[in-house]
Amino acid sequence: MKKVIIGLSFIFLSPSILQAQAPFYEGKTIRIVVGLPAGDVYDIYARMLAAHIGKYIAGNPNVIVQNMPGASSMITANHVYTVGKPDGLTLGSVLPSLYFDQLVGRSEVQFEWSKFTWLGSFERSNNLLYMRADAPYKSIHDVTKASDPANCGSTGTGSPSYYSVRLLNEAIGTKFHIVTGYKGGQEIDLAVERGEVICRAFTVTSFFAREPFHTWRKKGFVRVLSQTGKKRDSRLLEVPTVHELMEEYQTPESIRRLATLVLASGEFGRPIIATPGIPPDRVKILREAFSKTVADPGFLAEAKKQRLEVDPVTGEELETLAKDVVTARGEVIERMKKLLGN
Repeated sequence: MKKVIIGLSFIFLSPSILQAQAPFYEGKTIRIVVGLPAGDVYDIYARMLAAHIGKYIAGNPNVIVQNMPGASSMITANHVYTVGKPDGLTLGSVLPSLYFDQLVGRSEVQFEWSKFTWLGSFERSNNLLYMRADAPYKSIHDVTKASDPANCGSTGTGSPSYYSVRLLNEAIGTKFHIVTGYKGGQEIDLAVERGEVICRAFTVTSFFAREPFHTWRKKGFVRVLSQTGKKRDSRLLEVPTVHELMEEYQTPESIRRLATLVLASGEFGRPIIATPGIPPDRVKILREAFSKTVADPGFLAEAKKQRLEVDPVTGEELETLAKDVVTARGEVIERMKKLLGN
């Protein structure tokens, strides 16, 4: 009789046991919110991730991409932080320098940079500054002597199109004027073609990955004036780095400390974030899935076809870096406020 009761109990309990063992992500949809327009390199990386990451997550969830551009991706960062639920279903692709806005106390910031869940980054990204070749400035040194400012386009203060240019003004005395309000890099590039602005700062990867830059380089439409890496990129061996320029111009130590904080954004690269408070087991699942995806042969083949670099950074590394950069205090913060126009 006891055997019969035990057997019946197992029959009745089995469905609940099996249901409890079902992967959390089974039958669910993960949404990657991208803070830049469709077609931007951040968007391309995110769509590549969406195409491959599902197979590395137990339950094989559907993964979609939603573009939410604006305010140098701050709209997306705020959305992921405040609207996304801590369930591991809302991810974000944002610019790596948004911590600037938190440090200087901008009122529109609704996030705590170090509290995001960090999944990983596709690459460490250095920036460059290009300028129309028909502009009267043939080198970065010419811009330090300019009587009239050179107009560069930007999406906003959290973008390298803004802070990289302002940093040059602070560090070596260039005379750049920044025109803000563009929705994305492609819009700035069109403005350069129309002559509304003549320069833009953005990632080295993008410059060598897509149009219109392939055509521009062939036609000699633009020249590169500076780059932010610690050493010169192999494709830009004739272009000075910001570090070299600061040595040449004997930039004060206080501004060099500011440069160190600002250029740390390159270590974040192109990060994928998620809502704070996600259960640790799901964080582990997502981080491992990200790491496997950026090593996936299909993902790497697609990246090569798109001429995109893959130099991944782990979620654990980003989490540590995020905690480090928000500890800046005192004079450095005051200089950053000046840099960002506060």
